Amino acid sequence: MVMTNNENATQTTGTATQTTGTATQAAAQPHTHAAPRLNFAKAAPKAFKAVIGLDAAARDGLDPALVELIQIRASLLNGCAYCLHMHTSDARKAGEDEARLHMVGVWREARNFFTEKEQAALDLTEAVTLVHRGGVPDDVYARAAAHFDETELGHVLALIFTINTWNRIALSTAKIAGEDER
Repeated sequence: MVMTNNENATQTTGTATQTTGTATQAAAQPHTHAAPRLNFAKAAPKAFKAVIGLDAAARDGLDPALVELIQIRASLLNGCAYCLHMHTSDARKAGEDEARLHMVGVWREARNFFTEKEQAALDLTEAVTLVHRGGVPDDVYARAAAHFDETELGHVLALIFTINTWNRIALSTAKIAGEDER
């Protein structure tokens, strides 16, 4: 059995299955890509355009600073350097405060940098992005619902869904941070 540094390998013998490697080990090791990956926009143009459409619709009516904070937090959680670089750059261009950008990853310990509404959005972003850890807790959802009307909350959720999709596209196709291809 051959296993690269960032793969989990499964070996089956008889009726027993043994798994080596863990998600934690894989995440801690650098990704190397021997061959170029496909260009998703060219390979699946209708799907790519659909994600662009969802992204545009999700942003509609939301504060641009909040949009970038949500996208930065999800990209940090997903380990997507390509999207993290893109959205921190976009936030800077839009006038976002450098100190706030540094605090997004530790927002719970740096609450004074963020409004209650932003904190509720960051909390919801974490719950939805890490949904595999037990879903979206009622208190997290209720906190967000207290700060956003129904339409805004729908847009915040759509934005979280969209950035998670973008993160998965960038990671799956080995996008390189700093090479903004928009």
